[in-house]
Amino acid sequence: MTSPARTRARTLRPRGTAALAALLLAAAAGATAPAYADAPAEHIEGTLPSGAKYVMDKPADWNGTVLLFSHGYRPVGSPLAAQNAPDDATKALLLEKGYALIGSSYATNGWAVTDAVPDQLATLDVFTERSGEARRTIAWGQSYGGLVTTAIAERHPGRIDGSLAMCGLVHGGVANWNNTLDPVFALKTLLAPGSSVQLTGFADQASAAAAAGTMGKTVTDAQATTEGRARIALAAALHNIPGWNDASQPQPAPDDWNAQQANQYQALQGMLSMPAFSWRQEAESRAGGNMSWNTGVDYTKMLRQSSVYKEVTELYKDAGLSLKKDLGALNRAPRISADPGAVDWMSRTSSFTGRLHKPQLTIHTTGDALVPVQVESAYRRAATAGGSAPLLRQAYVDNPGHCTFSPAEQTAALHTLEKRLTAGHWKGTDPASLNATAAAADPTTPARYIPYRPAPYPRPYDLAHPADRR
Repeated sequence: MTSPARTRARTLRPRGTAALAALLLAAAAGATAPAYADAPAEHIEGTLPSGAKYVMDKPADWNGTVLLFSHGYRPVGSPLAAQNAPDDATKALLLEKGYALIGSSYATNGWAVTDAVPDQLATLDVFTERSGEARRTIAWGQSYGGLVTTAIAERHPGRIDGSLAMCGLVHGGVANWNNTLDPVFALKTLLAPGSSVQLTGFADQASAAAAAGTMGKTVTDAQATTEGRARIALAAALHNIPGWNDASQPQPAPDDWNAQQANQYQALQGMLSMPAFSWRQEAESRAGGNMSWNTGVDYTKMLRQSSVYKEVTELYKDAGLSLKKDLGALNRAPRISADPGAVDWMSRTSSFTGRLHKPQLTIHTTGDALVPVQVESAYRRAATAGGSAPLLRQAYVDNPGHCTFSPAEQTAALHTLEKRLTAGHWKGTDPASLNATAAAADPTTPARYIPYRPAPYPRPYDLAHPADRR
């Protein structure tokens, strides 16, 4: 049974035009339509039967649209905390415009897609029971929440009208863990070829932490030499880690290879400290084994497709190293095989068919090291094979970092998706139109959409391509 929800009224500035329009819409629809603007503002918190927390904010002048927000990855041990918007500033903008905002924690943290999807849908059920059917329901999410949002879009299209995935893991779980393996495999092979450090198949968090510590020290030591820096750059290139990936870093010149490598080094250390080992171990515990492999991978081909290939070649020249020799060592190194049952679990729960039934817009920053922008190429590939490419649009924000969108950029993406839902066709998805929409929504924060085409994702995996299974 759902625990009693705590409700408190909120006072919002009256918006006469919006309220009148909502009342006229309700009257035109008939006496049974929800009178969206008649109820007082509400802030509601509660607990689902699964144990997940939920939070809902409905303004007094609700415009009839509910936004179902899926939050990003949270490590095991973090508190369960409901979230219904990406940040407070964007939340305030949307409430001011009359949107109802809802979202849950998930019953567990970690790689929790099997909890997240039902918890989000249950939260939508609670809102509908309290407030009636929304005129329009949009699923949106950030980072890991972009994976959750896309899972809802593909598997439960009848519950929503459209979706927005922001900096999302839209390449899916198998592709994510495969490409997380590639850089650490390269680091071990090239920097510590005799090491017995474990890269997959961890028994527990302690063994994962020990491996992370060993690899972290190896990379720290290597960064002190020109040879080590070149090899670190090669590993970063296999994950398409950009040379400017954090707003606290000075933006390097296009040919300042050393500054770019120093920025990539920081990002790689972040990957080693959590995703590549600790988060992997937690995901393996759910999947029932190692869900990653690099058998059959041609690292020479992968590097040549990388967005930072030129940097690697220049740093290898400066170090007096043979790139061909190191790539040969990578391609000859003993490979890692996956556990078939674990691949099957990750594929069933966390990979995509590319078959959308409702419109989806995705946005991504160009300087994302954690979830590189090339994941968008992977989902475009899946949607094309799945026959739903016309329903998908993708847009790019010129900024370093993971999910570093401004409130204006996020609000513009929502408004652009709404235009598609109203018109029945896409319009205003070009950078100039998105920036104009962003400036109109919030002139106080940046609008940085640009024309951009990401490189191919290095190791895509989706359910629309049977050959991806091997």
